[in-house]
Amino acid sequence: MKNNVSGILRGKFLVSDDSFKNWRIIIFISFLAIIMIASSHSADQKVYKIARMKNEVKELRSAFVDGRGKLMRMKKESHIESVMREKGIVISEIPPRKIKVKSQD
Repeated sequence: MKNNVSGILRGKFLVSDDSFKNWRIIIFISFLAIIMIASSHSADQKVYKIARMKNEVKELRSAFVDGRGKLMRMKKESHIESVMREKGIVISEIPPRKIKVKSQD
């Protein structure tokens, strides 16, 4: 048991006669570790991108609601009347009449 632990700590398993098997598994495990690290970084980047896009959606939704509120205020009759009054156009005192056209057969 003591020889096995000291052999591992000294690295004898890497330079012994049958070390090719050990090198293959070490390279395979290193390759898997690199893939795992790359996958983790990719997942982190996606999480940051999702968070950034959520903030952008909140900002755009807020701008949309603000624009819709301004549009509603601009469509009110009282607002239109005040804007037209500034231009010198006032509401008619006489209500409009319907014009009826009789067809000629």
